[in-house]
Amino acid sequence: MSSDKASRQKPCHHCKRRSTSAPVGTSTIHYEKSWLYRHCSSLQQRDRQAQKAGQLFSGLLAMNVVFLGSAFISSMIFNHVAITLADVWILLSILKVVCLCWIIYYLLGTSRQPHAVLYRDSHAGPVWIRGSLLLFGSFSVLLNVFQIGYSIIQIHCKSKVEIVFPSIEILFVSTQAFFLWHHSKDCIQVQHNLTRCGLMLTIATNFLLWLLAVTNDSIHMEIESQLREVEQRLAGNETKSCACPNTTTCKVFQKGYILLYPFNTEYCLICCSVLYVMWKNVGRRISHHHAPHTKPKFKLQGVVFGPLLGAAAVIIGICVFMMYQIQATGSAPNRQVFVMYYSYYIVLLPLMSVGAVAGTIIHALEKRELDTLKNPTRSLDVILLMGAALGQIAMSYFSIVAIVATNPKDLLNSLILSYSVLLIFQYITQNIFIIDGLQREPFVTAIEARHAGHSGQHSVASELPGEETTTPRSAQEHAQASPNKEEEVSEEQNHEAHDQRRVSVLELRQEFRRVSLSYIHSYSHLSWKRKALKEISFFLVLCNIILWIMPTFGAHPVFENGLEKSFYGYSTWFAIVNFGLPLGVFYRMHSVGGLLEVYISA
Repeated sequence: MSSDKASRQKPCHHCKRRSTSAPVGTSTIHYEKSWLYRHCSSLQQRDRQAQKAGQLFSGLLAMNVVFLGSAFISSMIFNHVAITLADVWILLSILKVVCLCWIIYYLLGTSRQPHAVLYRDSHAGPVWIRGSLLLFGSFSVLLNVFQIGYSIIQIHCKSKVEIVFPSIEILFVSTQAFFLWHHSKDCIQVQHNLTRCGLMLTIATNFLLWLLAVTNDSIHMEIESQLREVEQRLAGNETKSCACPNTTTCKVFQKGYILLYPFNTEYCLICCSVLYVMWKNVGRRISHHHAPHTKPKFKLQGVVFGPLLGAAAVIIGICVFMMYQIQATGSAPNRQVFVMYYSYYIVLLPLMSVGAVAGTIIHALEKRELDTLKNPTRSLDVILLMGAALGQIAMSYFSIVAIVATNPKDLLNSLILSYSVLLIFQYITQNIFIIDGLQREPFVTAIEARHAGHSGQHSVASELPGEETTTPRSAQEHAQASPNKEEEVSEEQNHEAHDQRRVSVLELRQEFRRVSLSYIHSYSHLSWKRKALKEISFFLVLCNIILWIMPTFGAHPVFENGLEKSFYGYSTWFAIVNFGLPLGVFYRMHSVGGLLEVYISA
């Protein structure tokens, strides 16, 4: 009876509450909205908790795989008898086969499900990133082809694993490049946990491949440097039992392998960054106001001094690099070649630092608002810029300590000391300039001017066909008026050809005038701040390109000068260098992409 009475009283209490809120027209709606809002917020909280749990589980999976692979690689380095390189290759081959199975399942199954990809991140996978993936991926495939050919020639002293591992690597690199080219912008909405685990497993595999490439590269550099220093004493070394035969094919495979080796490390790092953005975008929903309606495009309008100074830096850098390679690859590197190499850096690095500081000051004077929308790509760019810069900065500090503690008054030592200090300052100033530029919203006036230019093109193009059609029509009417007179017809045809040539010349003049006026119009409408930002950004792009080319293709004076090596010891210095040098090379390439973004948005 008490329960029935309570049940009968409950509707009356609800009606009473509704009746009390009825006179106020908005109170009832506010009550319903607040209840709906509380209900939806709980659903959003559950979805957010599930997302965090999936990210945590996939992150733990990747961490365990990385620790296992690092243990194998470290054991191979310090105890190569128990754990050999073949054992590491077998582990990585198993990981690559598992990643290949997941990528194929994603391409054929997950991405083709209904409502799988409802949103695409416009900031993820820009053109320069995907182009770098194809370029470095192609070089990595060619590298493995050279490695297979080199191993086949030396099959008498090579194991079959050294042929199977590069073959699996070719399949892995090709499939992964295709996957990232077509699906790097996906915000997948189905099979969240499986996709997160597959992406994290692929990230861990690429990281282990990079770690193995760095350690193998360091071992090869160490052997080459030791052979150069003690070439006379190593004449009867056992390494000659598996030396490359004196044939052209073997020399081509060997030189190609050494030349293309750095690109494999770059490819692995780029893949890790793109896969991380895809992992952050799993389950992400992008609203309409989040996605930009118009994206500014790359155009060389409004820049003059930046390309000229940058081209001069690139040309001089190529000359210095060629002279360094010719002198440093000899049995006894000349001291003057190190002076020339470091002098080039000492001249170029202050110019880059001054440009970055000036660009940062201009950013502070601007009235552009900060882009506060959530952007995983931009957050990753900032992390990669700061993290990759730590490698070269750490090397510079080790060099400073070694030189100050020995003989800083020597000419070469003072040049290396100045180079190390300037390099630290340049890294810091350039990072501040790029990060500040990436967080700014692009100018809208450039987009409006572009639309105005397109409308002018359509108006000019609509006028020209009218002139072009009237001339043949009048010629045909005149030709029909006198069909029996061949001479007059030929004369009319000559006049027609002459008129057509005149129209074509007029069209060319009008087109050239229109392009010139549009360029002058766009350049004149740029403020001095935008002009300066474009000049500085383009100059820094070219400078970072040449500073990426020189260490990538073999200019490593930290290996050959012998100063830091004699201070820290051979093994310690090689461990320091092979931690910082690949990160420094990756920083230069990644900063080019960031500077291009700053140039486009300016």
